[in-house]
Amino acid sequence: MRLKRFLVVTIVTLAFLVLSGVAFAADADPDAVQAAGMADGAEAQDVSGAFDMERCVKRALQYNPSMTAIRSQLQGSKYGTRSSVGSFLPSLGGTYGWTNSGRKNTYSGKHDEWAASLNVSQPVFHGFNLLATWQKAKLTEESTEASLSNVELSLISSVQSNFLSLLKARMDVKSAEDSVARLESQLKVITAFYDVGLRPKAEVLDAEVDLATARQGLLTAQNQVSIQETQLNTLLNIPLEVNVDYVGELKDFPFSLTLQECLNRAYAGRPDLIIGEKSVKIAEKDATRAASSFYPQVDADWNYNNRGTDPGLSKGGDDGYSYSNKEYWSAGVSASMTIFQWGEDYYDYKKYEETVKQVQAELENTRLNAGFEVKQALLNINEAADRIQVARKSVEAATEAYRMAVARYQAQVGTNTDVLNAQARLTDAEAQLSQSLADYGTAISTLYVAMGEKNLGLKEAK
Repeated sequence: MRLKRFLVVTIVTLAFLVLSGVAFAADADPDAVQAAGMADGAEAQDVSGAFDMERCVKRALQYNPSMTAIRSQLQGSKYGTRSSVGSFLPSLGGTYGWTNSGRKNTYSGKHDEWAASLNVSQPVFHGFNLLATWQKAKLTEESTEASLSNVELSLISSVQSNFLSLLKARMDVKSAEDSVARLESQLKVITAFYDVGLRPKAEVLDAEVDLATARQGLLTAQNQVSIQETQLNTLLNIPLEVNVDYVGELKDFPFSLTLQECLNRAYAGRPDLIIGEKSVKIAEKDATRAASSFYPQVDADWNYNNRGTDPGLSKGGDDGYSYSNKEYWSAGVSASMTIFQWGEDYYDYKKYEETVKQVQAELENTRLNAGFEVKQALLNINEAADRIQVARKSVEAATEAYRMAVARYQAQVGTNTDVLNAQARLTDAEAQLSQSLADYGTAISTLYVAMGEKNLGLKEAK
């Protein structure tokens, strides 16, 4: 009967604790748990159809391993917050054991003694330590959420930069192919003139050398395309042997924000600034925890104790010799406080105060760097836009110069050197145009990242 009573008390206490904590566990986020394993089986996902910039970024955000890692970190932070909530609730402990003595116990006349105890402890006041610990865990969770956005922005920047590099590499291939075609045509003309004795062998050799050089450049450009496609497959967590249809072209992406508008957006939405603000608050909570040693710690306890001569905790055993006052409960409140520790607690608190000042200064430095990154990206956009205009005019002029050089050569009033030089200048002008377009798109992508905004397809900001 005594054992049954002990078990009943234990079950009731456990039920109370479970019901007390169920509200804090009920808000578990199954979507976050599911998202943490979203990358599992990513290779089996459908990669058919065309992949433009926006679709590439979306897939990377879903399946890139770095996203899986930060999602798991975020879920761990949420569990840490719930764990800190548990410190506010009562804790339950118990013991049950057997002891054999060399002589009989005076109260029972037996060598054996069985004992059980149950303790419920409720923290009442721990000098704001429990509250600060929970607040720090919550701030850590919010900081990890901002870190998730930071990882997303970094990944978006990598995907967009590599996608633009792929488009540039394709433009370079087209330019190299055109260069090879022009040189092949010129070689045929020179060879025809040489065959009839109108041009020396040296001009044929010069044309062959330039053609071979152009073909090498074409091979290099084609290899660069393959490298960029492989890099994109890696970022998108697609098997390297899979051929993906990446589509798009370099163009003037629309952008009309002013510097002040960009700065306002950056100061309001950049994840690293949010992380810095959370870090300041976390440091303040650490200082509060350190100061908790200046206050008394108050706890309330309820205890139940029972002893007997057999596993059932009966009082008398088989001989009927019973004893009393071996089953009882007690309740009380206790307070404890360390009075003096030679300044250990005080200087520990002062250390955390200085940490708060340090983190505040680091936040201000982050804010300054954010403004610089925005201004730098905006200047790069303006520079690239101007270079695009100049490069387009240069391509037009180089194209016309090449046409005239070819016409003069075929009319026997120009030299082969003039044609080859004009062809080289046209190839250089095309390369400058493709580089300017790629730099312009990259600068816009960098600016959106600097503002903390996720513009997946580099569409015009509103």
